[in-house]
This record gives sequence, C-alpha cells and structure tokens, in this order.
Amino acid sequence: MNKRRRLLVSPFIVMALFFIMAFAEDEQNQPSGQTVYVIQVEGLIDNGLHKYIQRGINLAESNNAAGIILHMDTFGGLVDAADKIRKNLLATDVPTVTFIDSNAASAGALISFATDVIFMAPGASIGAATVVDGGGTKADEKMQSYMRGLMRSTAEATGRNPRIAEAMVDENIEVEGISPAGSLLTLSTSEAVELGMAKAEKRLLAEVMAAMEWSNKEMIYVQETTAEKILRFFAHPVMSSILMMMMLGGLYFELQSPGVGFPGAMASMGAIMFFAPLYIMGFAQPWEIILFFLGVVLIITEIFFLPGFGIPGILGVTLLIFSLAASMIGNVGFTFPALEHMTPAIWTLAITLILSILMLSSLGKYLPHNRMFKKLVLVDSTSKEQGFTSSESKDSLLGKEGVAITALRPAGIALIDDQRVDVVSQGDFVENGARVKVVNTTSSRVMVSRISS
Repeated sequence: MNKRRRLLVSPFIVMALFFIMAFAEDEQNQPSGQTVYVIQVEGLIDNGLHKYIQRGINLAESNNAAGIILHMDTFGGLVDAADKIRKNLLATDVPTVTFIDSNAASAGALISFATDVIFMAPGASIGAATVVDGGGTKADEKMQSYMRGLMRSTAEATGRNPRIAEAMVDENIEVEGISPAGSLLTLSTSEAVELGMAKAEKRLLAEVMAAMEWSNKEMIYVQETTAEKILRFFAHPVMSSILMMMMLGGLYFELQSPGVGFPGAMASMGAIMFFAPLYIMGFAQPWEIILFFLGVVLIITEIFFLPGFGIPGILGVTLLIFSLAASMIGNVGFTFPALEHMTPAIWTLAITLILSILMLSSLGKYLPHNRMFKKLVLVDSTSKEQGFTSSESKDSLLGKEGVAITALRPAGIALIDDQRVDVVSQGDFVENGARVKVVNTTSSRVMVSRISS
C-alpha cells in the first residue's frame, strides 16, 4: 500500500477503533443487595459527565441501592448538561447525597441542590452561579432569568430556601441578614449549614456514610469507562474547537492543493474525532453529519466544476457551519431547545471560526516559504514564457495543410507534413480523404478546418 493510500485509509481505521472502544465498556461490578454508589463529579460539567452520572444512577436503581453519593469538586460548566443531570437526580427514587469536597460553583451548585442531602467539608464553598457566555463575560438577562428559575425550582423541590438559591445567580437579589444587594452570594461550609442549605460539616466520605446510617452498606465507586474518558476528552468545548479548526484547515489546504492527501487526511481525522463522540452520546443526529459532508461536496463542486457560479459555494459554507453548530446542541430530530441552551454552542463555533480565519490567513503567508511544505505542495508556478510546456508543442503545424486519413467526427487523424497527427475538426463532420488546414494549436489539441475545393 503506497503512502498516499495509507493517508486516505488511516482515518477510517481510527473511526472503527473509536467506535469499538466507545461501545466496549469496561466491566462493572454490580452486586445485588444494599449498596451505596459513589459518583465523582469533577472538572468541567459537560455532556460527557451527564452520560457518566446517568449511568451511575441507572446502576444504583437496577441494583436496589441504599443511596447515591455525588463526590463533588467543580467550578461549573455547561448549563444544559447540568440541567439534564438535575432532572435525572430529581426523578430517581434512590436517596441522593452530595458531598462537597472543595467547590460546588455555578452549575455545581445547581446539581447539589437537586440531591436530597448536602454535606460539606471544612473550607468548601457553594454558590456563584451567574451564567457566563463563551467569551467569559456575564450572559444576558434572559439566560440569568432562566438560571434563577432553575435554582429556585430545584431548591423548592428539595426543601431548601429558594431565595438564597436565586441570590447565588443574581447579585441584585437581597437576602436580609445574609446577602446585601450588589453582592453575588457564595456560602462557606458553616454558612451553608447555618442557613439550612447543607445538613452538616463532614471531613471524610466515611463520616458522610455514618451520618446517613450507611456504615454497614457496601460502597461502590462508579468508575468512568475508557470510552467515557475518551468521549469527555473529545467532546470538551476546547477540544471541539481544535477539531473544527483541524477540519476547516485541512479542507482549505486540500482544496488549495488537490491530490496531496495529507491535508485531506487531517480534515477527515478531525471530522471523525469531532462527530463520533457527539453521535455516540446522542447529541449529533445523522442528518447533521450528512449536511456537513453535503456542504463539503457543494464547496468542491463550486471550486472544480462550477467556478464563479456562487450559489453552490454559498450554500455549502452555510450547510457546513449550520451542521457544526447543530451537532453541538442536544436536539431531538429537527426540534431544537430554547435559545439559552444553544448559546454555549454558538459562542464556541463563533470563536472557532474567527480563530480559523486568523490561522488560515497566517499560514497562507507563512507556509509557501516553509521548506517542509514545499516538499508536499508544488509552490512555484510554470509558464510558457519561462519555457515550460505541459506537452510537446504543435505550433510548427499552424497554417499547414494535409489530408484527413480517417473521418473526423470531430476527432480523427490527418496526414500533415508526412506525420500522422491527432486532430479535431472545427465545426462539421469531415470525411476521409478531404483536405484540411491547421487553424489552431494553442490548446493541447490540433484544430483543423476543411479546405473548400
């Protein structure tokens, strides 16, 4: 197998391995009887974490567990992912506990309030749930209102003070004696216990088990499978941005130098690693992936088959951008969630496109002068003025006469200067034996016309 073929085949090998690893989950110990399942809630709250927690809740329910403990240390993450986790926790009949080991900020606070009981370690904190956009600035009032509603309804559902929960989102909400207006609320361990937002201060997980009277229960840690770790890594917003730039950059350079293979393979790898995790987790729909590749086909059509026409290229770019955005949104079929749920995906895509344009602009100036790039792509152009020709010149035949020795329909063979020459007639059919004259040799063809008798 030659090098170029290996470049084209390798992305499909990676895709096959990726899907095998994603569906071949590590074996989990699932004992029967009374157990307590411990689920780690660490790092960014994203859709991969949602799938992991959902699996842990399902394990606890199927094994008639005594309880579920979320061992938490997070600064927050995606609101839509936190909302899904919140719904799963509120819907389960298994008793749920959050042990805040260090931090439960932003979306972490929302998840904590969805559990029946909260314990906090000394020095831990909970709150600061203001929503920020993809640029790190405070989101608009619509998003803040939505988050306030989630915090309020969740606190009410689990018997906590909804006003305090709202004050963690909006600094304008005053809670007398607790949080003055203009100050966003974050509670320490002692404050949360005093206000009834947490049950007690506990230093260790064993103390939490004892406080819940679960000391005689078997504690099972729900481990992330290899597939879940891979999915979370590739589905992370930062990684998604890198993969999108990899796709767009590879596609751009492949179209600039068709047939090279490496940029196309890079674009294919980026597409596989971008779409596969989202598809496996149920976020990217098949039609979104189809739209992406249809957009690529339309762009190729615009460049190579209908240059200058415009419509296929514009439609292709539109489909490509729309499919990338839609694949990062947890829609069902053609039904999309409210705009506030789509804001993170839109910001991620917008920032990625801006970075991609800047990157391609910089690389377009730098790469043509790079020694390694010159080995992959023919940078220098050739022209007739410099003495380069794509084939043997036929200019010496221009104006000469000859005889068609085959019928020209319109192509055929003529005898010119005692040479058999492949020719094309200019216009009508020319029969065998007719006299012809060479009228054009500027293209790769020798064009002749019939000499009137």
